[in-house]
Amino acid sequence: MIKKRRHLNWIINILIFIMLVLGLLLVFNEQIKIYSIEQMTNQTMKKVTREKIKQAQKAKATFQFNKVKSLSSSTVTMTMISGYEAPSLGKMAIPAVGLKLPILKGLANNNLSLGAGTMKPDQKMGKGNYALAGHYMTNQGVLFSPLKNISNGDYIYLTDLKRVYKYKTYYKKIINKNEVNWIYDSKDEITLTLITCASPTEGEVDRIMVRAAFQGDGPYDQESAKLF
Repeated sequence: MIKKRRHLNWIINILIFIMLVLGLLLVFNEQIKIYSIEQMTNQTMKKVTREKIKQAQKAKATFQFNKVKSLSSSTVTMTMISGYEAPSLGKMAIPAVGLKLPILKGLANNNLSLGAGTMKPDQKMGKGNYALAGHYMTNQGVLFSPLKNISNGDYIYLTDLKRVYKYKTYYKKIINKNEVNWIYDSKDEITLTLITCASPTEGEVDRIMVRAAFQGDGPYDQESAKLF
């Protein structure tokens, strides 16, 4: 009888422990997700090399906007445990708002768990309208969340680890998700367009759109590398 009670108590204690763990996961789900994204982003930034950029330029990618999903905990977890090798095309930095991210080829959901995704095939830094998309993640500064704080005059830097391309922000607007004309090339302009959701709410139809004008480029060296 005593053994049965001990066995029953052991089972009850295990169940209580499991419920406590599940409860904590539910309470801190968002914090865990954000922490995981930060860690993956930092690791991806460290792994960007010229050789990997060359490989990514030849890699296949998807650019279907309608396939992009809200960034769920399951997507983040699967990206983390799968050992996903992101097709890195370079890095970006906006010092004024503390943004540093890898630039990844295409709009695959795995890519958008890690950094900024290119919105069109065969984009080239310092040419045409270089368009990037990223997720907005609450008020904490991960992924494209800092764009809410960007101001006209702020500088944005892109690099392919050969050159550093400098852009100056001149326009910020809330647009509808269907206004895809903002990412088209303009014949007479060299621009950078950044797009993210206007809020972290699932199903959000508005987007924050940031435009920046090309200011020139310079070598990627020991000094300029500090930007990223």
